[in-house]
Amino acid sequence: MSDSNNTGTSFFLSGLPGLEAVYTWLSIPLCAMYVASLAGNSLILWVVRSEPSLHQPMYYFLSMLAVTDLGLSASTLPTMLTIYMLGLREVAVDVCLAQLFFIHTFSIMESSVLLTMAFDRVVAISNPLRYGTILTSPRIASLGLAIMLRSVGLHIPAPIMLKKLPYCRNRLLSHSYCLHPDVMKLACADTHINSAYGLFVVLSTLGVDAVLIVLSYGLILYTVLSIASKAERLKALNTCVSHLCAVLLFYTPMIGLSMIHRFGRWASPCSHVLLSYLHFLTPPVLNPMVYTIKTKQIRLRMLRLFGLGGTGIRDSQNH
Repeated sequence: MSDSNNTGTSFFLSGLPGLEAVYTWLSIPLCAMYVASLAGNSLILWVVRSEPSLHQPMYYFLSMLAVTDLGLSASTLPTMLTIYMLGLREVAVDVCLAQLFFIHTFSIMESSVLLTMAFDRVVAISNPLRYGTILTSPRIASLGLAIMLRSVGLHIPAPIMLKKLPYCRNRLLSHSYCLHPDVMKLACADTHINSAYGLFVVLSTLGVDAVLIVLSYGLILYTVLSIASKAERLKALNTCVSHLCAVLLFYTPMIGLSMIHRFGRWASPCSHVLLSYLHFLTPPVLNPMVYTIKTKQIRLRMLRLFGLGGTGIRDSQNH
C-alpha cells in the first residue's frame, strides 16, 4: 500500500472477507447477474420502443428505471469483476472518485424514478379520466430532465471535496467499489463538512423520496377503499404490485445496511458487504423480471420476441 499521506495515487478495494480462495468461483454468479441486468433492462427498453401500444406514461417511466439500472450496473461492474476475476484490488484515486460519483448519482436517480412512478400510480387510480392530460409527453420529459439535474447537481461537489482531502497510509476500503462514506473515513483530516454534506444529500433525496412514496400509497389506499366493488379494488391494487416490488428491492437492503452501520457493531464485515451487494446489484437484475412477469403487455411482447407466443397475442394485447 501507499507509504504516503498526501501523494498516494490509489485505494485498495475489498471483496467478501474470508472467501479469497473462491473468488474465481464467485465471479461466475456475479457475471451472470451483470449479464442478466444488461440483457433484461436492454430488452425492456427495446420492447417499449418497438411496441406502439406501450407508448404511455407508465412505460416511459419504466424505461427511465431501466436506463437507471443499466447505469448503476455499469458503475459497479468494472471494479467488481477485476477483484473477483483478476484479483486486482488497486484503483486509482481519480477513478475511484469518478466511480463513487456515478454510483451515488444513479442511486439517487433510481429513487427519483421510483417516486415519479408512485405519482403515476396515484394519478392513474385517483384521477383516471385526466390521466392522459396530466401526464403529457412534455411533462414526462420535464420530469426526466429534473431527475437528471437533481441527481447530477447534488453529487458534483462530493468528489471535488474528497479530492482535496489528505489520506492516511491505510487506504483499504470496505467494499468492492468506491462509496462516499467509505472513502471519507480514510482521510487524515477533519471531515465534518463532508459528513454533513453527505447527510444532507441522503436526507433531501432518499429520505424525502421514501416519505413521499409512503404518502402516495396512503392516497392510493384511501382511493381504493372508497371503491365499492371488491373486484375493482383488487384490479386497482394489482397495477401497483410491480412498482411496490421495485420499491422494496431498492429500499429494504439500504435500510438494513444503514441499521447495521449504526447499531450492528457486532455484525460481521461479511454482512455489510452482502447487504451492499443486495442494494446495488439485485434491483437492476430483478426489476426487469418483476415487470415482465406482472405486466401483461410486456410479457406478451417478450413471448413474441422469443417465438413462444400464440397467434392471438396481438388481439389479446389490444383487448
